[in-house]
Amino acid sequence: MAVTKEEALEYHSKGRKGKIEVCSTKPCLTQRDLSLAYTPGVAVPCLEIEKSPEAAYTYTAKGNLVAVVSNGTAVLGLGNIGALAGKPVMEGKGVLFKRFADIDVFDIEVDSEDPDEIIKLVKLLEPTFGGINLEDIKAPECFKIEETLIKELNIPVFHDDQHGTAIISGAGLLNAVEVQKKQIDKVRIVVNGAGASGIANANIYVELGVNPENIIMCDSKGVIYKGREKGMNPYKEKYARDTKLRTLAEAMKGADVFIGVSVADVVTKEMLASMNERPIVFAMANPDPEIKYEDAISVRKDLIMATGRSDYPNQVNNVLGFPFIFRGALDVRATTINMEMKIAASHSLADLAKEDVPDSVIQAYGNQKMKFGPDYIIPKPFDPRVLIWEATAVARAALKTGVAQKKIDIEQYKQQLEARLGKQKEVMRIFMNKAKSKPKKIVFPEGSEEKILRACQIIIDEGMATPILLGKKEEVIQKAKELSLDILDSVEIIEPSKYPKFDEYVEEFFQMRQKKGVTRVEAEKILKNPNYFGSLMVHMGDADCLVSGLTMHYPETIRPALQVVKIKPELSIVSGLYMMIFKDDIMFFADATVNIDPTSEDLAEIAIDTAEAARRFGVEPKVAMLSFSNFGSTRHPLSEKVKKAVEIVKQKMPDLIIDGEMQADTAVVPEILNSTYPFSRLKEKANVLIFPDLQSGNIAYKLLERLSGAKAVGPILTGMNKPVHVLQRGASVDDIVNLAAIAVVDAQEL
Repeated sequence: MAVTKEEALEYHSKGRKGKIEVCSTKPCLTQRDLSLAYTPGVAVPCLEIEKSPEAAYTYTAKGNLVAVVSNGTAVLGLGNIGALAGKPVMEGKGVLFKRFADIDVFDIEVDSEDPDEIIKLVKLLEPTFGGINLEDIKAPECFKIEETLIKELNIPVFHDDQHGTAIISGAGLLNAVEVQKKQIDKVRIVVNGAGASGIANANIYVELGVNPENIIMCDSKGVIYKGREKGMNPYKEKYARDTKLRTLAEAMKGADVFIGVSVADVVTKEMLASMNERPIVFAMANPDPEIKYEDAISVRKDLIMATGRSDYPNQVNNVLGFPFIFRGALDVRATTINMEMKIAASHSLADLAKEDVPDSVIQAYGNQKMKFGPDYIIPKPFDPRVLIWEATAVARAALKTGVAQKKIDIEQYKQQLEARLGKQKEVMRIFMNKAKSKPKKIVFPEGSEEKILRACQIIIDEGMATPILLGKKEEVIQKAKELSLDILDSVEIIEPSKYPKFDEYVEEFFQMRQKKGVTRVEAEKILKNPNYFGSLMVHMGDADCLVSGLTMHYPETIRPALQVVKIKPELSIVSGLYMMIFKDDIMFFADATVNIDPTSEDLAEIAIDTAEAARRFGVEPKVAMLSFSNFGSTRHPLSEKVKKAVEIVKQKMPDLIIDGEMQADTAVVPEILNSTYPFSRLKEKANVLIFPDLQSGNIAYKLLERLSGAKAVGPILTGMNKPVHVLQRGASVDDIVNLAAIAVVDAQEL
């Protein structure tokens, strides 16, 4: 994606200058806080670390802190621009570490081209950091610097220019040879560019199974061959081949793979045309590739092509590597990042590219379709699963090869990584784990919808439930195959009118609704509606729960459930709540979906049901009944309605922490409660907010979701006899999976 000079300069200069800042992770608001943060309290952890250096990982940021070290001698496509001019890049590296893997960074620009000086400096910094990321240091000095530091430091050292591109392109190569139906140990590869990245790419490919004798390496002077003297060094010598080939054009004739880490436009259309059938071209020079994408695809229709650019398919982007590799290495306190860890990273990315792509990723990239194949062999950087897959793979490899100083449980570690993606993932993982403990049958009336099918793949992979899909069997099977989903052996597909118990269902529904004007003929017609049929499955015990509403309006989905599954006998209404997940907090909003103008008695039921739902989520409810009035400050029938509801709840559930009527800020700001209304039963911020009507509840949750970045999980239907949950129209695959997990847990509790 092209940006102008003006845009770039404005981005880096607006507001606080640069792209990074240091933020405190501990409070420093009072004198006591200050005493703990600095003197005298800080002496205590200092003495603990003096006694046991390992304690530094407990009492300081060392275990999550990486140094990005550069001397600016090989900056991006800019060359040797010096340490200071390279600082924006190093700050940018810090942004990527934080954004993608929650790793803190100090960028360190070193004003020296002497490898020994850089080595000495980094060695002296070892106490500060958990890892060292070398960046934009030219070859061959970078080889010596990295090799020496790896030997002499007890923390991981990684030169991203060497290994980053190699690891990502290695993942792409694994998948490209599979798609092109080639064998990795047989492919002939031409690597153009014999600097740090080119040599590292070749090294990784050999470890992935490429025959080293099948690699021809070229630099600006042509093919690197045995006996060549000009422009050689020991690192290039490793790939000197006994060959008569002398030019890049000669080398590319009949080659299966071209790897470019050099300069723009060195590959012509004629060179590309001379390659073997079904060629693989990774033209990774930045910002302009060795051959333009448009030129390449105009010559070869059987081509798989990758570049370093985001505006073409298959971007080889280093951000897919270094943040997650360091995440895994830091979390097991690895002493080094060895080849096995790098190979594990490549394989994890290759495997992830074959998985169904989440809606959030598709939306982030302009809703373009992504499916494993010629145009999608590498995951996208904004795919949140990369953190879990790659960091886990790296950590596992570190444990297996004995370089990890901290032992971890891999399954628990995956959940810890998931929690780093946000509170929502942490909360929903709890429910998914509960669902997995005793899976149930869940019926999806919209069984042929793409998102439902994709959600079923996750549900099956997680072992949460057995999906029942309602729809035409041929249509469901065809759609699943088109989506490359492996679900057909694990789901039950039912066409309602052909179900063996259809007549029994019709009779049951007729008996239920005959006094509501439904004839038996009409009952048979109605039961062909998947929502009615699915509700009957739950009612009859042939399914444990139902999730529907992806393509329908809310009333169309909830009406069949109310007629068939019905409300709990002790209740008079159902209600809908949203679990609002903030960065560090969870709140419950009700009713936001069902009751337009509830009475005092309705509001009391809603409050009690929502409080019970909060407990199911592991949250002890503190309930605020909201109004425009604070404890009688404004007398009006609307505020009186809320006041009466509070009194009803207190009579029915005297132990529940609830109060009102109160304004929204009073409910969520403890200082207002405690200073102005010390008599209130609420002493802390409320975590369950009951809105006086549907209008206010619906407006509130949607505003918070859009303006504050809160994640709304739901709507969660409460008050039904058996678990029925109604999706928002157009819900994402993640939303469907989340609601399915909640439905299964509800069924378990019944």
